[in-house]
This record gives sequence, C-alpha cells and structure tokens, in this order.
Amino acid sequence: MSLKKYILCIITCVYLTTVTSADTGPKTVQKVDLNRYAGMWHEAARMPNPFEDKSAEKITAQYSLNSDGTIRVENRCMVKGKWQKVIGVARVTDRSTNAKLEVSFFSILGLRPVWGDYWIIGLSEEYTYSVVGDRNRKYAWILSRTPQLTEADKVKALTTLRDNGYDINKLIYPKGSESLHNN
Repeated sequence: MSLKKYILCIITCVYLTTVTSADTGPKTVQKVDLNRYAGMWHEAARMPNPFEDKSAEKITAQYSLNSDGTIRVENRCMVKGKWQKVIGVARVTDRSTNAKLEVSFFSILGLRPVWGDYWIIGLSEEYTYSVVGDRNRKYAWILSRTPQLTEADKVKALTTLRDNGYDINKLIYPKGSESLHNN
C-alpha cells in the first residue's frame, strides 16, 4: 500500500473513531464462530472507500487466528496486472457475539494507533457469505467463500445491506463479480 493510501486510511479511521452519533449503527449478527469465520474470503462487492483502488480485482481476505486472541488479516488484490498485499490485525470488541471487531493495517514501532470498525452484519449459517460494515454505514463489503455468490446469497447479502441503511446503488463490483450487480 502506498504512503498516500496509508495516510488517507489513517485520516479516515481517525475521523470514523471520533464521530459520535445517537445511532448505534447497523445491527450485527447474533453470534460468530471465529474458527469457522477464519480462512479465505473473496470480495464480491464494496462501498467506495479511499483504501481500495477502484480498478482492483481478484480481491481476497485471508483470516487466521493468532494465539493471543487477535486475528491476522491478509488482503490481496490485483491492480493493473500487479499483485498487492497488505497485512493487518483484527481484534474482537464484543466478546459476547464476536460480531464486532476492529481492524488495523497501520503500525508505528509496533503500536497500532488507528483502528477501523469491522462489524459482521450478515452471515449465512453455512458461512458461505458475510456482510461487513461499520458503525457509521460509510463502509461495507460483501464477502464470499467462492469467487461468485449463489443467487440466494446475493439476494440475502444485498437485503442485509439495504435493511441496515446502506445505499446498495453505490456498491462497486470488482472484476469477476459482475453478476452480483444484476439484482
């Protein structure tokens, strides 16, 4: 990730953590089994954000549990024919559900001063798709265990976003997930 994107990500995350609202944010799922959630996810769609290039394709996130209770996050994508990778860490902020996490991709001398919301607001019983958002409904992702979502999972994921106050007309569909946009 370029220095410009890191700085933009920091500014965005600081802004998101300082904004307060009476709104408690989107509703998360009731329970997440982090062992089942770990593994490879493919990005099917996302809200526009400053830390992902609009032309990025083949976007994946690999989650693995660390011995200290945190989660290693490795995001990969292809931009203009070149692979890019960034590694971060996530931590659970709501242990009763494991559905509210924070993620950080920025470290200074081993310290992580900036964290962003990673709230799981939709998750199939089979863990085939996940819908992730933030407390301010500015960011959202639809993730799938496979490069293409099933028709039923597409409908459920889009409905979850819409029901939680997201404008699904703003979603970006990375190359390879065009069929999701047809709903």
